[in-house]
Amino acid sequence: MKIEQITLYNVSMPLVAPFETSFGRILNRDCILLEIVADGVTGWGECVADRDPGYAYETTGTAWHILKDFLIPLLIYRDISHPSDVQGLFLPVKGHPMAKAGVEMALWDIYGKQSGLPLVRLFKGERQKVAVGVSVGIQSSPGDLLDTVAGYLQAGYRRIKLKIKPGKDVKYVAAVREAYPEILLQVDANSAYHLDQADLLSELDQWELLLIEQPLAEDDLWDHHLLQKRLATPLCLDESILSPRHARQALEMGACRIINIKAGRVGGLSHSLEIHQYCYERGVPVWCGGMLETGIGRAANLALAALPGFALPGDISATERYYQEDITEQRFVLNPDSTIDVPQQPGLGVDVSRKSLHKYTLEKLTVHLGARQ
Repeated sequence: MKIEQITLYNVSMPLVAPFETSFGRILNRDCILLEIVADGVTGWGECVADRDPGYAYETTGTAWHILKDFLIPLLIYRDISHPSDVQGLFLPVKGHPMAKAGVEMALWDIYGKQSGLPLVRLFKGERQKVAVGVSVGIQSSPGDLLDTVAGYLQAGYRRIKLKIKPGKDVKYVAAVREAYPEILLQVDANSAYHLDQADLLSELDQWELLLIEQPLAEDDLWDHHLLQKRLATPLCLDESILSPRHARQALEMGACRIINIKAGRVGGLSHSLEIHQYCYERGVPVWCGGMLETGIGRAANLALAALPGFALPGDISATERYYQEDITEQRFVLNPDSTIDVPQQPGLGVDVSRKSLHKYTLEKLTVHLGARQ
């Protein structure tokens, strides 16, 4: 692939409802979309960094800077034979996995289109549809939470994930479990707790959760290792896993028993495949987390979650869960069995609506890379 042109779009899309986690509440989802043209073929990628540095240090502002001033220049005059080649090209740039992942996703889209194959086949995925769940933001009271959960169950979701934080945890989880004793239930703290709150977290053991996700600091493995020893419920790491190396270290250390794979967080789809394979060979379940992606990132997540090691439902959810109008022409719909179909068209398998893209774009930058004569 000889890259001819890259266009960055800073977009802001209104959510159908506010989404609150332990680090904040948002009404709009910001991200950067990448349009890359190589050999006359257009590919799309999504950098999932948000406007604010709550989930991670990367933001749309830092990602824009890193893409424009560091990553895109590394692609000039490069002939890329495979999307994973960028992992080596980008080594001089430390960190910034979400920015790197956005570029790689667009190249995977191009690679699939050139090969005439959907990502699910390129990844050797085994499923045509994948089990999904829904992530429920923090609510003002247990009663409000029960009303929200009831709505999602009625919509057809069979796995519920509750966002929690100190003061909005045990009673909230208890209310949902007592109301729905049979549902698949898990919680996500987004680093809201400290190790000295282990006794509080151990109270969650009684509610038969699938997992407790990222209770401690985002850069921590050691304290998670100590906490897991005190809990019967499996810990799942999210923010702490930034690379295949971190995944290996976490499992060797016993810091978790499950890993949440997000392509943006770990630096790209090729790193996601590597983590999946490492865990699959060791019988460690993984699942696909979500970053409120547009249809572009959602399509990539579905292809990834079709791999055999993704043993738990992902936070992929239907388009209508987040957006009334999406960037893609295709809308992802929840099937009656709480699954979503995996795209089967070449590449990502989605088409971008230029009208919607223009509507939600805050800033646009086009870089012409040209070709060596």
